[in-house]
Amino acid sequence: MRIGPSLILASRQTLAMTPQLQQAIKLLQFSHLELAAFIQQELEKNPLLQESSSEDGPVAEREAPAIDTPTDTAEALAAAAPALAEADDRWTREFADRGGDGAGAKGAQREDAPDALDFVAERAPSLASHVLEQIEIIFSDGADRLLALKLAEGLDEAGYCRLEAPAVALAAGVGLETVERIWARLRLIEPAGLFARSLAECLGAQLAERDRLDPAMKALLDNLDLVAAGELGQLRRRCGVDDEDLREMLAELRTLDPRPGQKFDFEPIQPVAPDLFLTPAKDPETGEDGWHIELNTDALPKVLVDRNYHATLMKGARAKPDRDFVAERFQSANWLVKTLEQRATTILKVAREIVRQQDGFFRHGVSALRPLVLRDIALATELHESTVSRVTSNKYIATPRGIFELKYFFTSALPARTPGVVVSSESVRSRIRLLVGGENCAQPLSDDRIVDLLKGEGIEIARRTVAKYREAMRIPSSAERRRLGRLGMSRPLAGAPISAAVAAQALSGSAD
Repeated sequence: MRIGPSLILASRQTLAMTPQLQQAIKLLQFSHLELAAFIQQELEKNPLLQESSSEDGPVAEREAPAIDTPTDTAEALAAAAPALAEADDRWTREFADRGGDGAGAKGAQREDAPDALDFVAERAPSLASHVLEQIEIIFSDGADRLLALKLAEGLDEAGYCRLEAPAVALAAGVGLETVERIWARLRLIEPAGLFARSLAECLGAQLAERDRLDPAMKALLDNLDLVAAGELGQLRRRCGVDDEDLREMLAELRTLDPRPGQKFDFEPIQPVAPDLFLTPAKDPETGEDGWHIELNTDALPKVLVDRNYHATLMKGARAKPDRDFVAERFQSANWLVKTLEQRATTILKVAREIVRQQDGFFRHGVSALRPLVLRDIALATELHESTVSRVTSNKYIATPRGIFELKYFFTSALPARTPGVVVSSESVRSRIRLLVGGENCAQPLSDDRIVDLLKGEGIEIARRTVAKYREAMRIPSSAERRRLGRLGMSRPLAGAPISAAVAAQALSGSAD
């Protein structure tokens, strides 16, 4: 037996992560806006790429381009998927058991879809420009104007001034009385309530403008904490009024605006441009009702390889570096066009499988949404889970039920009483919303009672799960809902602490 160094020849296959393959993988997860920006950069860098001016209609599933080259992008992506599998478990934890409502605004049929610009409101004047304009009008003295501008720096988006008068006086080198005098004049700026330091001061300014700031109202504003707590008995005693007067006072408070600054700096809702359209269709052979999926060509980049220009450049390029540059640009342009075609084909493939597996949702609504995970789509489409995750990221589909992100259709499963039957967590959330929405305000449903009702419908669920879903949907507890019912309101503002939201909602005209 010989012991010592030796030379052994062996062959093995490895995957080389070329820049082109990395580019193809990156394009999969781009939204259409990110893709458009990327294409614009490529058009500026590559003279052999040009924008297509074709006005062809949407690319349907049957018309999806096929790639048949020795270096097929699809094969490269399939081979790369295991090596590129990233933290899909993190994505699953984040999205598969999420709270809230994933539905967007109601969608429309493709042929009569309105232009996206129809939904973009004209921008309102900013709070800063409005206040600066008023300061120029109100203050003629230069020193007073500078102090007013200093106070204006403390305005927040709701219109409140969060600065402390002593700190402003110290920083400006003036007396506290001067700061209070300027502050009082700033509170005369329309709308009433701007430059208030507290909610009570904001509402008091609006009531004073209406000549309704009587002693009873002042007492009510001094006890807004009791409004939030629903302590109507103490409110009556402290305000010195009866039940009817208190109801009228609370009703008047609801007509006021607790956030007068929010009517400025309005950010219009940016409509989501869907990547796909789903429309009802009949099978031409069987006549059965089905679905037709097509790509939104407005969201697809239209680029072509300018082969005539390439031929011209090759004829004129005599030096080897010039010919190498033209050849490299030509290869890069071809790869980009093929990658874009493969991206469109892959999106259609994944979307078609999602629609097939969630057919009940599109026909009957969220109650028929079935549990679905990345692995289910990956197995059916013969793609890797990481590829499915990238394809469904930031991609939207317009359906007769609205516009949804493709990831909306991935939900975790909850067991049902029937053996072998599971229900989607999203459908359970929807059922909880319906139960709470139809409850008696004087006797709201407790979490235990909701558990019993769901079990009566064949859904096995724990009380802590109901509480988790309820909190994720910003639905207050039964005790808080009972207090809201006593004040004649529905639910607190989403995303705000319950007590603060109750007080704010009592002072606004909004039921949301």
